[in-house]
Amino acid sequence: MGRILTIANQKGGVGKTTTAVNLAASLAAAEHRTLLVDVDPQGNAGSALGIRRDESEKSIYEVLLDDQPLSEAVRKTELKFLDLVPASRHLVGAELELAELDARESRLKRAVDTLAPSYEYVVIDCPPSLGLLTLNGLVAAQGVIIPLQCEYYALEGLADVLKTIELVRAAANPGLTVDGIVLTMFSPNNLANQVADEIRKTFASQVFQTVIPRNVRLSEAPSHGKPILLYDVTSKGCQSYLELAREVAARFGAEGGLA
Repeated sequence: MGRILTIANQKGGVGKTTTAVNLAASLAAAEHRTLLVDVDPQGNAGSALGIRRDESEKSIYEVLLDDQPLSEAVRKTELKFLDLVPASRHLVGAELELAELDARESRLKRAVDTLAPSYEYVVIDCPPSLGLLTLNGLVAAQGVIIPLQCEYYALEGLADVLKTIELVRAAANPGLTVDGIVLTMFSPNNLANQVADEIRKTFASQVFQTVIPRNVRLSEAPSHGKPILLYDVTSKGCQSYLELAREVAARFGAEGGLA
């Protein structure tokens, strides 16, 4: 089985979906068979790959709520080695619907485990909250990657995520690990440098060496329905995500059968 990675942070605007999409695309560009699962009701991961929310007959909603096989919701993308399970607008009410179901926190895990052996990486994009959809993402995962913007409130938000991971580890997924913290939307100024230094001092080896800069081309790419490597491969944003993918592959290569 490949590595199942959940991208999670309850704080919005930190580059979570940008990281999920472009990390998955960069892994796929290196010919690692990758599945991106979008459990965010906004559906931005799908639209960033040119697949609009609700244009697919089957989505992660039918998988979670109607027990549809995950394989029936898989869509091909422009990248040969990247597949997508899209979100749906119906996910907006999924938190309430899931609350009434048995094993509500492990429905995504049950679905993902059926397909994970077919992929080297499964990347799960969660909503910016710590509700049942994110809980499903954490229970399904082997590890969590936390995107973190280098700003004043970053450490407070990180503490909340880490506390949630500890609770999930204790109650539902004892093998869950923090696979890494990735510094995103980085601008080279005194505050950003101070926050980055503090995070590296506190979390040491858990922080990826790769830093994702603020980059106009990264911001533009989703409006064209493309990951950054299909929009502007020479941009600093693209090169950073390609480097992050190499770092991820180096960390988990032995486990996932990768070089």
